Amino acid sequence: MPLATAPAPSHRPRWWAELPLIAVIYAVYSAGRLLVRSDVSTAVDHGLRILHLEKTLFLNAEHPLNRLMTSHPSIGIPADFAYASLHYLVTPAVLVWIYRRRAAVYRTARTWLMTSTLLGLIGFALLPTCPPRLLHATHGFVDTMAQYSSYGWWGTEASAPRGMGWMTNQYAAMPSLHVGWALWCGVLLWRHARHPLVRAAGVMYPLVTTIVVMGTANHYFLDAVAGAAVMTVGALLTGPVVQLADRVRAAVQARFAPADPATKSPIVSPGCKTSAGERIPGQRTSSADSTDDAASGDAADDGAPAAAR
Repeated sequence: MPLATAPAPSHRPRWWAELPLIAVIYAVYSAGRLLVRSDVSTAVDHGLRILHLEKTLFLNAEHPLNRLMTSHPSIGIPADFAYASLHYLVTPAVLVWIYRRRAAVYRTARTWLMTSTLLGLIGFALLPTCPPRLLHATHGFVDTMAQYSSYGWWGTEASAPRGMGWMTNQYAAMPSLHVGWALWCGVLLWRHARHPLVRAAGVMYPLVTTIVVMGTANHYFLDAVAGAAVMTVGALLTGPVVQLADRVRAAVQARFAPADPATKSPIVSPGCKTSAGERIPGQRTSSADSTDDAASGDAADDGAPAAAR
């Protein structure tokens, strides 16, 4: 996935400045998910429309994958662990790896991730969507997170720890940022890793994540497609966002930077005039004195014959 052209930084950003920035963006994202909660009936309607569209287009892979994972705990339990944890582990790990090993592309990669995440938040606000696991049982989905909750730290409210379901918005299914973030990781690993196995993992990770989110009944296939689309738009916007950030930073620095003393005259105060050879008014250099002495000598020579006459 090509990124929009962005100027390469001359040095690695300082980590003590990066950590607060990332924390603020993630806090905004987490708070935004909670603030955009909508009424359940609207979210259910959106979910049913997506499911109907997929059936019309023969894209409904969620049902067979969900039956596979609910029938085979050896598949369903690892899938639940993957859904509940990998995006919290792999995404930061890839970001740190890029920071340490590929500093020249770190700022672009970080901006791509943050821009896409904020775009996803807009999607949650505009299209609240009920995931398949929260539809009525007559639609044929089983919540694998609830089925296998005794094996993990989650309860019946998505991947949130038991008793902390209030911290998540269960109707923020469109787009799937699980898939979007996995795609971000995969592209960076494929483009910048050197070992073939790591590059292969970059290809497999977003594909496996897509299967997991559908099989656990947390997302529709079109949610995954929307997650990939959000990352694509974020990639195209990365260059302009970096350039805008540079202009804002330059404007702030120009506004609040102290005056440069080099712009002031270190020799003569403004408005003073000096003659040739003078550095300070009233003080002459040795070269100026020798010039004046020579001029006085010439005048004396010219005046002597006149006195004799």
